Amino acid sequence: MTGEDTLSTLKPGPLKRLGEVIQLAYFPTDFDATMKYWIETVGVGPFFVLNDVRLDDMKYKGAATDATFTMAIGYWGDIQIELIKTDSDAPSLYSGEYAVRDRLHHVCVFVESIAEARAACAEAGAEVIVEGKVGADGEVIYVDPGQGPGHVIEYLQPLSGSEGLFQMMKDAARDWDGTDPIRVLQ
Repeated sequence: MTGEDTLSTLKPGPLKRLGEVIQLAYFPTDFDATMKYWIETVGVGPFFVLNDVRLDDMKYKGAATDATFTMAIGYWGDIQIELIKTDSDAPSLYSGEYAVRDRLHHVCVFVESIAEARAACAEAGAEVIVEGKVGADGEVIYVDPGQGPGHVIEYLQPLSGSEGLFQMMKDAARDWDGTDPIRVLQ
């Protein structure tokens, strides 16, 4: 059997059925310069900045952590571009081996059920690296499906009502004329 024969018998894995990629996330060395690049060179914007983000009941590789980070989200059509800056030295996806910088860090898929995402990840042999609660009823897991740093997938079950926030960001990007390129959310 040749390599081509082996490849022709491959079957789709369980992760794609969870949903479409809605976000490309980056962990830049220079957060401000990278945001400037996305705005001035690529034309993505406006970016909405959320400071001091914390996940409730956050665990990194099974151990509790109180990591905090800043994120900026802008839309390029229907795709979110997320830029991340760590705000603490606590163990997280943004420290240690998974802290890949200046290239794609992870992608995100919105899911209706974290339990279903966990089951599909277990079926695929994907390791849960980070898990936590998002607000009253949202949850998130970040998994390594086997290719290591730079290949992480985030599965987010958004908290109720957040679809309006994401739609507001998408609408702002759709008709954006370049004014007010960086907007801090409280």
